[in-house]
Amino acid sequence: MYAVLTLVSQIIEIYIWIIIASAVLSWLLAFGVINPRNRFVYMIGDGLHRLTEPAYRRIRRFIPSMGGLDLAPLILILGLMFLRNLLWETLGPMAAGAY
Repeated sequence: MYAVLTLVSQIIEIYIWIIIASAVLSWLLAFGVINPRNRFVYMIGDGLHRLTEPAYRRIRRFIPSMGGLDLAPLILILGLMFLRNLLWETLGPMAAGAY
């Protein structure tokens, strides 16, 4: 049980880093630091977009539009951190009791 809990926690941690990378890439593209017509940058951006957009879309349905400010990544990161902590608090004692 402990191994499964650790695996789920690591997957959540990796997804949080993917969200951060997506936000940083969008800032770099918005400020013209990197060229969006570069094939490598396009592939990375498309991959990050495909990984994060389904979760963002669900959050954006409930939060109001803030103009150019997108709060969906922040809300998603906070939600994932809450979920990870909740899993450890509820299932962690059971997993630790097995040893």
